[in-house]
Amino acid sequence: MAKRKKKKSRWFLVLILILIILGLGYYLLSNKNSINLESPSFPKIEKKLKIVDEDSKSRPYAVMINNNHAALPHAGLQDAYISYEVLAEGGITRIMALFKDQNTAKIGSVRSARPYFLDYALENDAIYVHYGWSDQAKADISSLGVDNINGLTNDGAFWRDTSLKKAREHTVFTSMDKLKTYAKKLGYDRDTNKDLLLNYSVEQVDLSKNENAQEAKNVYMKYSYYTDTSYEYDKDNKVYKRSMSGKPHVDAVTGNQYTYKNIIITPIKASAYDSYGRLNLSDIGSGEGYYITEGYAIPIKWSKSSRSSQTLYTDLEGNEIKVNDGNTFIQITPPGETITIQGENPDNEA
Repeated sequence: MAKRKKKKSRWFLVLILILIILGLGYYLLSNKNSINLESPSFPKIEKKLKIVDEDSKSRPYAVMINNNHAALPHAGLQDAYISYEVLAEGGITRIMALFKDQNTAKIGSVRSARPYFLDYALENDAIYVHYGWSDQAKADISSLGVDNINGLTNDGAFWRDTSLKKAREHTVFTSMDKLKTYAKKLGYDRDTNKDLLLNYSVEQVDLSKNENAQEAKNVYMKYSYYTDTSYEYDKDNKVYKRSMSGKPHVDAVTGNQYTYKNIIITPIKASAYDSYGRLNLSDIGSGEGYYITEGYAIPIKWSKSSRSSQTLYTDLEGNEIKVNDGNTFIQITPPGETITIQGENPDNEA
């Protein structure tokens, strides 16, 4: 009899509890417009970027990456928050990868400086990292006062991977630990007051809603007879898988294919200035291009007023574009070469 009473009282308490929960839910739904979610009782959770620490004042490091086919595979590029690819002499491109607040253990292989890459290091207030230089790059580094770490004079910041069966010029690597040590040794300011180059959004940037948008599931751009770059959209992970000259662009350490959240394409004219075929880039001025993210592309405009000023990327109405929180590859292609942006239907292309 006592057990039966205990069971009744237990069920009674459960019923009361259910009624209280239902009553509270009804009250909250009925009064949702009068509840102040900004009050201390409901503190607002501030979203933070994942690609970089917005509160960090540390300067990035801009590392010149060898992109000769014989130098592949690369190491460490997935940790770069922005990368640039630009044509160099002989139809070969070079990559400049920017690292901020990273501890990447192997980056490379590292190659020599070219003058127009200085413009993109300066716009990010980056410490420029290279192994050697062209005569023009050497002169510009001096005249512009570019903080740089050069393997010819600071060889302790680099090492050669002698295990590679490659030509000597393809074996130079560095690490973030070594670069930070040498930046301190050389007395460089390691803090910056310069804003981030890109206008990142913590909320999703959905280009499909833009009236000028087109599907971008496959992206291809030709640089020369020697090299081209392409991307394939991975809709499950909402990133683009990168390939070069028809082969997946993979990391030497992890074996993983490089992926990117954002792609910016800006065709900019380059012209040879010496008999060796070294180039100058007409990057001071303005032009057109594309911004691509999460399966869609929109036409954009770019402008840069000086070598050290930041490139501004805008929509066709002149508003600075917002980019998704993630790593970005800026593809500076030769005008007149093929750029193809395709949706799932191959007829939908730029």
